[in-house]
This record gives sequence, C-alpha cells and structure tokens, in this order.
Amino acid sequence: MNILILGGGGREHALAWAFAQNPKVDRLFCAPGNAGIAEQATCVALDVLDGAKILAFCAENAVDFVMIGPEAPLAEGVADALRAGGVATFGPGREAARLEASKAFTKEICEACGAPTAKSQTFTDADAARAYVAAEGAPIVVKADGLAAGKGVTVAETLEEANAALDAIFAEGPGARVVIEEFMTGEEASLFVLANGTDFIVIGSAQDHKRAFDGDEGPNTGGMGAYSPAPVLTPEVTERALAEIVAPTLAEMARRGAPYQGVLYAGLMIEGGAPRLVEYNVRFGDPETQVIAMRLGAQLLDAILACAEGRVAEGAVNWADDHAITVVMAAKGYPGDYAKGEEIGLPAIDLPGAQIFHAGTRLSDGRLVSNGGRVLNVTARAGTLGEARDRAYAMLDAVAWPGGFARRDIGWRVLGG
Repeated sequence: MNILILGGGGREHALAWAFAQNPKVDRLFCAPGNAGIAEQATCVALDVLDGAKILAFCAENAVDFVMIGPEAPLAEGVADALRAGGVATFGPGREAARLEASKAFTKEICEACGAPTAKSQTFTDADAARAYVAAEGAPIVVKADGLAAGKGVTVAETLEEANAALDAIFAEGPGARVVIEEFMTGEEASLFVLANGTDFIVIGSAQDHKRAFDGDEGPNTGGMGAYSPAPVLTPEVTERALAEIVAPTLAEMARRGAPYQGVLYAGLMIEGGAPRLVEYNVRFGDPETQVIAMRLGAQLLDAILACAEGRVAEGAVNWADDHAITVVMAAKGYPGDYAKGEEIGLPAIDLPGAQIFHAGTRLSDGRLVSNGGRVLNVTARAGTLGEARDRAYAMLDAVAWPGGFARRDIGWRVLGG
C-alpha cells in the first residue's frame, strides 16, 4: 500500500521509520518531511492544512492511507476532508479534535462525564482572570485555551509569574481565552490509546520531561526527552485511568455526535494511586512517539490501520520486556531565540535498537544543518532503562554540533541523578 504521513518533525520521522519496516508498505510519502525522513520516505511540498491539495496528491499518487501527525491539521478538519474524499485516514475529525484545540472544551467534557481533573475556571476577561489568580494564590497553572505546540502552559510559582502569563495570553487580542487551574501534585505520565468510537486499546505509556534544563529547571518546552514504559502507570493505575477518564470521555464524545477516531493521548497526574487528567492531546506525543515507535517497530502500523478501519481490538500489540529512551538535542537558546543553519555531524550508528530521529533539520548544499528549536531525538532501546540511557547518551556525545544542548538527566525519576 501507499502511505502519506503529514508532518515534518521527530514524531513523523519515528512513524516513518516504524512504517518503513512493515512489508505492507509499497511507497511512503511525507509532507513536508525533513532530512532524516528523506531516508525512509519521499518528501513532498504540501501544505498540511490544505485538505483539497492533499486529496489531489493522494489521487495522483494512488495513496491508500494518510497518517496525520501534528495537531494543527486535525483541528483544521483535514481528517474530515480526506475521509469525505474517500481516503482512509488516521486522526479525529475537527469536532473531536477540540479535545486538544480547546482546553476549556476538555474541562466541559470532564465535567459532563465525571472524569477527575484539576479544579479550574475559564476567562475571556483579563481583569477577572487576574482577580481569580489573586484569590487562589500560587502555585497555579495558567493555560492558553488554544493550540500552542506544547508550550502554552505556565506553571506559575508566584503571582508575578501568573500575571505575566496572563498578560502574554491576552496580548493576543480579542478572542483570547485562558483556563486557570489548581496546581496538582504527584507524578505526571502519558497514556496512549487507539480509539474508534467507544472501542479502544492501550498502545503504550511514556514519561516526558517538559522543562528545558536538568533538575526540571527552566521554561516549559515541547519536550526535552522521554522514556517508555512509565513505571508510575502500574496495571492498577492504568485500569483506573481507563475506567474513570478515557472510557467516559469517549462515551461523552460519542453521545455528542463526535465519535473519536485516532490516538488519544491522556496526560495524567498520579498521586496515591489515583490518576487525574492534566490534558488531552489528539495525536501522538513528541518526543513520546519516538520511544513507543522504537519499542513497537513494524507492528505500530498494523495497530494504526486496525484502528482506522474500525477493527480496534485486532490492533493489540505484543510488547517486549524492554525499555526505550529518547534525548532531545535542541538549539542553544530554545525555547527562546535560537540560530538556524548550523552544520551537524552525525555518528555512524552500528548498535541494534538505536536511532537518531530528525526533528528540525534540512539539507543545505549536501550538508545537514539545523532548522528548528528541537533538532534531533537520540533514541535507544535495551533490556533495562539504564542500558538504554547509556546507549542514547553515548550516541549523543558523538554528535558534532557545538550549537546544540541536551538535558543530561532524562529518566531521572527511575534512575536517580
């Protein structure tokens, strides 16, 4: 079959790498792709938000299946347009994608179905929001309501931080909306399910590292590293999360006439064995996809196809008793201002279960150069998390890129340090 992946980051490289191993695949396209993805797929210049042009490309190239990677085309309704045009597609429609596109909508759904989450209020008026923050005190969490590429959340330790976050959100102008919620304590982890309506299967768990620097210091980012599985998501905690959060959400979406089809990524806060929802994402996480794809390989595509075709139960995966870790190399200055176009030298990879996924790269006159904030995902798989970490950091230390930086403590909750 011929497959088109939409997106051009580390998540999409990991998906392309896994898909390319599956004998079902005849041709693999990616739009727009990146320098690393070009090793597995034909990269094409398509606007991922333009459903009509994507449909035309699918017709011209006999594309059988489209995998939508990022959240923006899902929120834009690209999955709806493709399915209406007769192209098998993985990803929720516009209405269901509101679970990520609007944090206020997610709170509404949680209230309707009784899913445990943080106490919150939603505001469109800046003065009312500031008064609420003053009354509640800090620490407190300030979230921009819409899509923000994983960086629209401020965990404010002080009232000054909270008000600065509010100023930034309301500076966007009319229509700005903010969700302010209580600061939840516990350990955060990510649970991924493939869902079609009210049917679903678990596809894996992971733990991300959002802060830019070691020790969970510095500003929030799109993610500086991850590992899988997440030990805090024990079978008991996972069952509670599915029964109390995921299943009721899917039932409520179906009841509203917006049944969910795709991967549903539940960010959870776990304390005392009790999970509460932090937020939903309606696509695979980045960098969590890198570790899940590394562990699943070719069977990831089989599970995704089963979900898209309404055969969710047939997509159950076989997990090895292993671990994977990914370390993000970012451009110095990220998530603030950073340089692009810096040359990168990659080491030869001769280890099994090891891969460097490209996130923000391109080729310039035959040279690999940086082209984004998060640039590389150095990923390894092994029998233990410690072995996977050692492999990943050995590869990372062999990358020749003076303009890059990485956290040195990915996996610290399990491994210490």
